[in-house]
Parts: sequence; C-alpha cells; structure tokens
Amino acid sequence: MADLHRPCTARNETPLERADRNFGELLQELRVTQTGVQILFAFLLSLAFTSRFPDLDTVQRTVYVTTLLLSVLAAALFTAPAALHRSLFRQRAKPRIVQVSSRLATVGLGVLVLAFTGSVLLVVDVTTGRAGGAAAGAVTFLVCLGLWGLLPRLVRRAGRADEEDEPHEPAGPPSPTEVRVPVRRR
Repeated sequence: MADLHRPCTARNETPLERADRNFGELLQELRVTQTGVQILFAFLLSLAFTSRFPDLDTVQRTVYVTTLLLSVLAAALFTAPAALHRSLFRQRAKPRIVQVSSRLATVGLGVLVLAFTGSVLLVVDVTTGRAGGAAAGAVTFLVCLGLWGLLPRLVRRAGRADEEDEPHEPAGPPSPTEVRVPVRRR
C-alpha cells in the first residue's frame, strides 16, 4: 500500500493532499451545478400552481412529472457527496469519498441533461406545440451532450497531441547556450 504521507505526484503532493485537493475541486463544481438544479426544481414546482397547469394534456403532465422527479434525483446526486463526507468524516476514507463522489456527480450530470431536456420540451410544447417541443428538447439534449460529453474528449485529445508535439528534454546536461527558466507550478 502506498505511503499516504509521501509525495507521489507531479504537484509534489501526498495521496491525502491530492484527495483533499480533488474533493475541493469537486465541491466547487457541485456548487455550480447545484445552483442550476435548484433553479430548475423551483421553476418546476411553481408550474403546478399556475393557471395554465390544469390545461396540460396527458403527455405534457407525464413530461412534467418525469422532469420534476429527474430534477429531484439530480439534486440528490449532487448533494450526496456532502452527506457522504459528513458520514465518513475522520474515518480516513477521503480517497474513497472522492472516488464515489466523482461517480455521483457524473451520474448527476447525466440525469441533469434529461431534466433540462424535459423542461425545455415541456415549455416549448406548451407554447408552440408538440413538434416544436420535441425539436427543442432534442436540440437541448444534443447541446448538453456535445458540451458535457464530446467537448471534454476533444480537449483531452488535443492535450495529448500537444504533449506529443512538445520537444523532449535533452538527455545530457544543458549546453552553455541553453538557458533554462524554472517553471513554477501551482
């Protein structure tokens, strides 16, 4: 088993320091998504009390209830890491908490895509008709899939290509004409 107190990464941090940093970064991401989920959930809750709600047809009501439940599930998935951390606090489980929390957040994003899609489908369906709602829902789904799924893969691939194109360090000591500037990493 790795020594949890010896530096082991390019950032010169121990596994515990890395887990702390990763958990902090994850919580920051969750703060951003949680706000969106809360706004969506509040919007969906308020719809049931509007004057037009009784006019919704069966399909619209089904989309509404499904989307409401998806937004609740997304909120639960995004808040679960805080509950997990609280329940395992000081039990030397931080690396495991980070791993599980990351998976919860990933599933939460998938559920949130469906909640966004359903809410757009519903609103556009009510305002312009079924075909417009289906089209707007499909576009919402594809945009989220592109930005949240495809874009990270493209950025990762571009990063790998950049790493391959970078010149490698010379094998021996630097020549007198080479000037090395130390790079400070944060």
